[in-house]
Amino acid sequence: MIGSFAAIAAVISWTFACSIWRRESKNLLPRQINIYKNIFASVFFLPVVLTISWFSDIFSIFILMISGILGIAIGDTLYINSLKIIGTRKTLSFESLTPIIATTIGTFGIDEIYPQKVWIGSLIVSFSLLMIVRQNTIKKDYSREKNILGILCAFGSVLCAVVAALLSRVILISSTLTPLETTEIRLLSASIFLFLIFKKDFLSLLNNRSITKQNHSNLILSTLLGTNCGILFQQIVFKFLPIGIGWTLLSLSPVLALFISKREEDEINKLTIFYSFLSFIGVAITLT
Repeated sequence: MIGSFAAIAAVISWTFACSIWRRESKNLLPRQINIYKNIFASVFFLPVVLTISWFSDIFSIFILMISGILGIAIGDTLYINSLKIIGTRKTLSFESLTPIIATTIGTFGIDEIYPQKVWIGSLIVSFSLLMIVRQNTIKKDYSREKNILGILCAFGSVLCAVVAALLSRVILISSTLTPLETTEIRLLSASIFLFLIFKKDFLSLLNNRSITKQNHSNLILSTLLGTNCGILFQQIVFKFLPIGIGWTLLSLSPVLALFISKREEDEINKLTIFYSFLSFIGVAITLT
């Protein structure tokens, strides 16, 4: 039950944070938003570093650093870029691929055995969310090339997220590191990686006078929601649930995103609503 509640909390945190990141991406580059949120998130959890046995858990920490760079530094940059191009709901809907990919990787990568109902539920969720993606409800007119770029960014972020989650899952079940400690290690490694590469972008963001206090407030709020809370809840999910089941639950963001669709000029038709609730049925099958 802990893993299931953590997944629901992560979905809520991510969905509202994604909406804010999309809105702020009109004025900022995706990589600027990503480095901003990760540095502030890692600073917020900084006291946690005092509880980590850095030398005795060095191998686990190294794997988590790779997970952080891949999933947070690279994956989230692609993710925010996708938010900017194709919107919150459609970006979240590309998580339609994660349940079946995660279940497959869990089976063949770390020998997790899933009953038939998990595969059925994962397939239903994947199919339902894929059909949501196919609904042409966006009012804004994007070029074909721009849509393709947004789709590629969304797909790349999914692959990064699933592989990073697999690495986290392995460490969480094989070491004494807690979800909070693994969260901070991943955030720190991602922040350092991004800062080394995009140092000028971050400094220009802090010195940009066109960025108002409201923009900074929005970024801080979205950081606490989507990065601190979101990643911490995600780590709790992978501590208590197999990766396939965990990602199936975490893929429900598009359903919650229906409630913010009008704000993004995204019309919802009956088929979108139907497939959204069908995805919820798929999750119910997985958990029963």
